[in-house]
Amino acid sequence: MAGNSQRKGSIRKASKKPTAGSGGRVKRGLEGRGPTPKATEREYHKAHKAVAAKKRAASKGGPRRKGTDAEWIAGRNSVVEALREGVPITGLYVAEGAERDGRLREAFRLAQDKGIALMEVSKGELDRLTSAAVHQGLAARIPPFEYAHPEDLLDLADKNHEKPLIVVLDSITDPRNLGAIIRSSAGFGAHGVVIPERRAAGMTASAWKTSAGAAARMPVAQTVNLVRQLKAYQDEGCMVVGLAADGDMTLPELAADPQLPVGPLVIVVGAEGDGLSRLVAETCDFLVSVPMANTLESLNAGVAASVCLYAVSQARA
Repeated sequence: MAGNSQRKGSIRKASKKPTAGSGGRVKRGLEGRGPTPKATEREYHKAHKAVAAKKRAASKGGPRRKGTDAEWIAGRNSVVEALREGVPITGLYVAEGAERDGRLREAFRLAQDKGIALMEVSKGELDRLTSAAVHQGLAARIPPFEYAHPEDLLDLADKNHEKPLIVVLDSITDPRNLGAIIRSSAGFGAHGVVIPERRAAGMTASAWKTSAGAAARMPVAQTVNLVRQLKAYQDEGCMVVGLAADGDMTLPELAADPQLPVGPLVIVVGAEGDGLSRLVAETCDFLVSVPMANTLESLNAGVAASVCLYAVSQARA
């Protein structure tokens, strides 16, 4: 009979127990877990990893920085000079229909010898790439410059078993002066050049060209705070000497000192017009002047750096 659980072959099913509700055994699973942690506090989030990377970099004096954009060298003479001097060109661009003169043929030959790609583009496209510079149908592209850590310069001196000789530039705004100082630093045995990150010339195409290829061999570091970096060098045992017209001593007196020029030394060169800024001058251990024979007040920043570096190199010889 239907519904008769006593008949042969029937199975008695156990009755269902009440399901536990929010007040039962799953209560803990429904409890809140608190506010969501910030992205920088979550170990596997990219924001957390970025913060950790910045902290690691800060412990080494700051991250390596690259310039924001590629630089362009425009004009036949400028491009040929850059190719001759070993500027790290990544591409040579020639306008369609450009007249093939001696400079253009030399540029093609040098590019081929160095394995540099040659691309032919329309004149309008070359105008756009070079921001309407006077390119004469020829332009070269160089990559953003990669700056070193200021501490890398000390490491280089230590690796070479030499006393550090570092050149620091205080607000040098002319890229040609920067290039000339890099060239002199390489020629007189310095271990690198340090420049401020802001309000100063960077490694532009003009600085590259003026350095005559020395920028490919001489580390150039950037620092956010020049005074703090000078103090860091002092903590590492370096003597910091600034070039100033009203110095505590003259350059010949510095060169004749038995200790100063041969020990760990940082030479600070001031801006073209105003010289050293007040805080930088106050941070220097000594201020050194270059004696003038006549009424000339001061030398160009690049020339002053070269004269000082020469004197120090002779004292170290």
